[in-house]
Amino acid sequence: MTTSMIVTGAGSGIGESIARCADAAGWRVGVLDIDGDAAAAVAADLADGVALPVAVNDPDAVEAALDLFGTPDALVNNAGIVRFGPLLEQSVDDFRAVLDVNLVGAFVCATACARRMAEAGGGSIVSLTSINGIVPGPNAGAYGASKAAINMLSQQMSIEWGDAGIRVNTVAPGLIDGGMSAPIFADPEFRRRRTEKVPAGRLGTVEDIARAVLYLCSPESDYVTGHQLV
Repeated sequence: MTTSMIVTGAGSGIGESIARCADAAGWRVGVLDIDGDAAAAVAADLADGVALPVAVNDPDAVEAALDLFGTPDALVNNAGIVRFGPLLEQSVDDFRAVLDVNLVGAFVCATACARRMAEAGGGSIVSLTSINGIVPGPNAGAYGASKAAINMLSQQMSIEWGDAGIRVNTVAPGLIDGGMSAPIFADPEFRRRRTEKVPAGRLGTVEDIARAVLYLCSPESDYVTGHQLV
């Protein structure tokens, strides 16, 4: 039986890689992204992709997307934004915008899917956090706080939804050469210094993250819930 997955923020970066890896593994993939053109382009390139041009923090739009796609076996909350700058110069609007997409968006999508998953007998939810949700970095605004909050929210979801057969986990990317970090690692000297700090001797790739996410969505991780894979 074909399994289905919705990936938010799947129009580019890590989300696109997750969608492509899931497609290669035989999943039917809902490519959910606020950029409708990007979602359509990725979905059209998949064997069984469905474009879902939706803002993750719009409950009505998310419900409409689920009506179209159906109840997924897995949800990957990947959509996120960042507003760089010193906290003393950060506007309240920018701070709220990051929380609204990263944290509220994850809540909206997870709860909408969980209601349907519970009726279907269960499912898996994986949300992307960040190493900056564990160890803060300067000039990241609300980003680190939003990612730390997603991890705690996911733990709460795991204990509340476990008896419905729903597993909830997170993946915290570290030094990844792709997604939001791509412009940062374009600086050769910065790239060299950061690479030296990685025990494996290389930066992580978007495919590394995608494979970790697929593991947590699969039956192979059936006993894993409430966990953050760093």
